[in-house]
Amino acid sequence: MNSKSARFDQTFLQKQRHRLMKLREELLQSAQAGQSEEADLNSQSVGEAREYEEDAQKLAMLENEDALVDRSRKRRADIERALQKIEDGTYGLSDVSGEPIPRERLEAVPEAIYTASELKAR
Repeated sequence: MNSKSARFDQTFLQKQRHRLMKLREELLQSAQAGQSEEADLNSQSVGEAREYEEDAQKLAMLENEDALVDRSRKRRADIERALQKIEDGTYGLSDVSGEPIPRERLEAVPEAIYTASELKAR
């Protein structure tokens, strides 16, 4: 383990690894459920009379879902990065500046790879 992340004991790192893996699994299951739901909606609308209002509502719903999918994809990438940082011994250090990320932030957002101020500046 890298001496920079030695400020965290193995118990904390194991807990964070477990939390990250659980979050990753939840996000993957959610994405799969969303894809299944979208496929069901598409198959139900085949052969039905078309209402333009319904199409507009479906379009708006799909745009919202796309935004959620993008956010979920970004969060999964951050989770993967945080898991890699645990392995590398750099967990809890910002990817931008190398500055320590407060333990409280990591407990609230285990996939945090930036300090709060760096995240706001992005």
